[in-house]
Amino acid sequence: MKEHENEGKLYLLPSLMTAGNLLCGFLAILKILEGSILRDSELSGWIHTYKTSLDFILAAFVFDLLDGRVARLGGKESAFGREFDSLADLISFGVAPALLVFEIVLYQFPHRLGWIVAATYLVCGALRLARFNVHAAQAEESKEVFTGFPIPAAAGLVSSLTLFLLSLSETDRDLKQGWGRYVLAGLLLLLSFMMFSKLRYPSFKGVGLRTQHSMPKFLLVLTIVALTVVYYKWMLAVDFLAYFLFGIVRPLLSPHWRRALEEETEEREASSE
Repeated sequence: MKEHENEGKLYLLPSLMTAGNLLCGFLAILKILEGSILRDSELSGWIHTYKTSLDFILAAFVFDLLDGRVARLGGKESAFGREFDSLADLISFGVAPALLVFEIVLYQFPHRLGWIVAATYLVCGALRLARFNVHAAQAEESKEVFTGFPIPAAAGLVSSLTLFLLSLSETDRDLKQGWGRYVLAGLLLLLSFMMFSKLRYPSFKGVGLRTQHSMPKFLLVLTIVALTVVYYKWMLAVDFLAYFLFGIVRPLLSPHWRRALEEETEEREASSE
């Protein structure tokens, strides 16, 4: 009886983080629509408006990282929070990126191919979230890894790459008629498949305040963070692409290298011994 009561509880701080995720997704959608109106009206500032929508999607990614971290630190994980988080993720990392890429390049694809590509990404993202919730409720999936590419990371990769391409494009025509439109369309389809792949990606949920780092690893992480902050227009795409490729090469790595890169696994194995 007590277990069922805890499942329905709403914990304040984690729920606030999830609400921030949802709000950022909603604001991103508003900015996408505003940018499309400006572009269709041949008014200036539409690229800046699209970039603002990308900032909101990336901010939603930060909130998504924080809500789970806050819940785990306080021991306040619940089934209600998991469902609330999935609903927010569907808006911020499903609807917003699909609408963004559609409004920028896909709407010009012939024979409705554009909306089919965007809809495929959205549906696969929703199915990915549903599968994750089912496995989490039945404790069928390890908390150390994700099976399939997680949708927040997929949205982060789409958004960061779109931000990079917009930074390279001086006009609307540069992006719509250049190679960038095929890159974004192909990326959405690839991520749709990868979200349902059997490849495993580290969740890094075990990394916390007690995680110990060697000095070289600390300096490496610090350098990556500094580069991301200073050169975020292209470095974010590098970060998300590196995570994406890691899942592909991960099965080829030795157990030693896996433990070195996924240090929370090493700590848990050590503690279990």
